[in-house]
Amino acid sequence: MSLIVMKFGGSSVGSVERMQIVAERIVERKKAGHRCVIVVSAMGDTTDDLIDMARQLNDHPPAREMDMLLTTGEQVSVALLSMAIHKLGAEAVSYTGWQVGMMTDSVHGKARIVNIKPRRILESLDQDKIVVVAGFQGITEDGEITTLGRGGSDTTAVALAAAINADLCEIYTDVDGVYSTDPRIVRRARKLEAITYDEMLELAHLGAAVLHPRAVEYAKHYRVPLVVRSSFTWNEGTLVKEDAEMEQGIVVRGIAYDKNVAKISIIGVEDRPGVLARVFTALADHNIDVDVIVQSGVKDGKADFSFTVSKEDLDKAIEVVNGLRGEFSIDEVRPESDLVKVSIVGAGMVSTPGVAAKMFDVIYRQGVSIKSVSTSEIKISCVIDGEKLTEIILALHSAFGLDASTEAFVGGPKERR
Repeated sequence: MSLIVMKFGGSSVGSVERMQIVAERIVERKKAGHRCVIVVSAMGDTTDDLIDMARQLNDHPPAREMDMLLTTGEQVSVALLSMAIHKLGAEAVSYTGWQVGMMTDSVHGKARIVNIKPRRILESLDQDKIVVVAGFQGITEDGEITTLGRGGSDTTAVALAAAINADLCEIYTDVDGVYSTDPRIVRRARKLEAITYDEMLELAHLGAAVLHPRAVEYAKHYRVPLVVRSSFTWNEGTLVKEDAEMEQGIVVRGIAYDKNVAKISIIGVEDRPGVLARVFTALADHNIDVDVIVQSGVKDGKADFSFTVSKEDLDKAIEVVNGLRGEFSIDEVRPESDLVKVSIVGAGMVSTPGVAAKMFDVIYRQGVSIKSVSTSEIKISCVIDGEKLTEIILALHSAFGLDASTEAFVGGPKERR
């Protein structure tokens, strides 16, 4: 009897009708002999609606109170789903994150899991119950309720799978696997049968919305077998694992993009040891994630450098940098916000020369300038103006041989709902 963790996102449980479909799928897995732990997100747009209501009352609501508010969405989902399962003749029990021992640090809105005490889950499984757990939430040692940030239900599912030694963790979403790129943009995007943890982690960090990066990190660290599949079909999904067979001639596995990109250029900063360290330490102290960093040459004792942040962190990052003017001289702080980052990812890039040159040439032929570049062994990212993002993704997809064949496309990827 295998132990499976099944995670269902907000679109999968977005209505009573969809909730019933999910309940039927879960009960079928139970009847097939599996022990099931279910992780559920808030229904549909519930989280966004709660955020909107909060901001109507307070432009800057306290982070602690936001966590108190937002965790109610998942509590509604787990209770309703458990009721639907009971209606089908199976026994289910719902739990909040704190009831199942999901211990986190104290960073409200972006908490990280530090420990899991799954005693109640294991006891309920021993009683032959289906366990339904609220994703996205936990509790600190001091008893404060926290949330894990957007996509945190994926992380909850994989972390629970690791804690209870599950045989498999399935992430159910509104697409039936991981595609070579966003099928809403490229209709001939191909579904991948398998992808490595490292490739999936890069794609997730670079904007592919199928899995949350922290979930992939957990899966890689604890070797949790992970499958991404659709809530709405019985199609085979995409397996995320340590090694994936390379398709002949395919060097790039996928293309990701991120529209949530802003750039800050610091012009004419005093060139002396420790300046860069001070800037990025200050940003880190304010929980601002920095991505692509570029430093130019030194002239007349001054240097220029730039870095990217998320758009929602732009104003705060500018404030932090301007707050350092008393420590060293800065001529100008120059922000840019209408940017995107487009990336190619593939383990085959390690041993294949000319990949970067081909990517740069494709972008150049679209008449777009590259503002900055970052690389790793298996990815290349370019920050560019966002006007021709669609054309560039289509061109890159074709240039690297990722377009699905006509035969594969006949039953091809559905658009995301």
